[in-house]
Amino acid sequence: MFSAFERFVAFRYLRARRQEGFISVTAWFSFLGIALGVAALIIVMSVMNGFRHELLNRIIGMNGHVAIYSQSGSLPDYDALTIQIKKEPGIIGANPIVEGQAMAIAHGHTTGVLIHGMKPSDLESRKTISDNLVRGQFRLFDRPTSAIIGKRLAEKLGLILGDKITLVSPEGNATAFGTMPRTRTFEIAGIFDAGMIQYDSSFVFIPLEAAQKFYQLGDGVTGIEIFTENPEKVGHFKELLEPLTQGKNMRIVDWQQANKEFFSTINVERNVMFIILTLIILVASFNVISTLIMLVKDKGRDIAILRTMGATQGMIMRVFFIAGSTIGTVGALIGAMAGLLFSWNIDAIKRGLEFLSGAELFRAEVYFLSKLPARVDPWEVFLVLFIALLLTFLASLYPAWRASRLDPVEALRYE
Repeated sequence: MFSAFERFVAFRYLRARRQEGFISVTAWFSFLGIALGVAALIIVMSVMNGFRHELLNRIIGMNGHVAIYSQSGSLPDYDALTIQIKKEPGIIGANPIVEGQAMAIAHGHTTGVLIHGMKPSDLESRKTISDNLVRGQFRLFDRPTSAIIGKRLAEKLGLILGDKITLVSPEGNATAFGTMPRTRTFEIAGIFDAGMIQYDSSFVFIPLEAAQKFYQLGDGVTGIEIFTENPEKVGHFKELLEPLTQGKNMRIVDWQQANKEFFSTINVERNVMFIILTLIILVASFNVISTLIMLVKDKGRDIAILRTMGATQGMIMRVFFIAGSTIGTVGALIGAMAGLLFSWNIDAIKRGLEFLSGAELFRAEVYFLSKLPARVDPWEVFLVLFIALLLTFLASLYPAWRASRLDPVEALRYE
């Protein structure tokens, strides 16, 4: 497509001499602008993807993909319904659960918690908890007074294995002396670290039977959590489950409904950041235009001599197009490599900056997760490179066209 002569002249023009130092500086700024824009866009998109992926895994790993709740507060015949649910195609798991709020008291400290009553076998099969149990053993959860809590909740209340935690229900017991608080004491059998502060600081798991007694549900539960083959297609599974709940005073809730605003906010932020950072590349491409226009003006005599020696308008246009597109191509590739290296090592870089500055840059209390995630999407990297190269190629066309239209007679006359 491009001859060796055209490439030689284009690369020669990019290596400016001393008297052309300003053009060289603007070319370097154009190159750095494109590289930084591409790198920043890849890093930001990777971090946003990492946030969504990590939050999604933790949210659906802790709460299931779909849940069936009783409208009356208690679901009595849950075993038969659980068996029916497991027979549906695409359902990989279902377990009864008792959910409720409570006040936790230990060592003089008090905080609100979310109680999850589950069978020991169901809790152990939940990888989000079993794979992240940092202290304790699941076999201790078989005891009726045992509890498994999050790492940050244990730190907040000053609890270790074997300590006692007192749970206070928001609904008290009616007595002759008035309503008395309903309390029960549990022993810490395990501590987990799910990596998401919302769960690590508030979740308390207790045996299902203990939760039924604590909330006075009798033989009932508050709901059934369901896991599917594909959590992204929960709408299809809700349609499968609806016949099982008709006329039974139940409601079906999926993870998308429960976290709709949260994930919508992440998607909006992601799209806005993509647009803003793409503008950085656009500004850098305008620098390419100014650099090439100055180069054309400075090389007017050279262009005239080349034309008199037989160079066609197309050859001159291709020379300057190669010069501009080279700046964009090299800048985009260097920026992509820098962005990928940064994204793959972002947590190590964060720890290094925290060590040097002595400040916590990524607070789990603010960002929900305990570490900075990044997930590189090859398709998005390709899209970023395509946009950067397209803008650079388009920016190179006008200066190259102006160079090709230069009249050699006029150029030599004014030299």
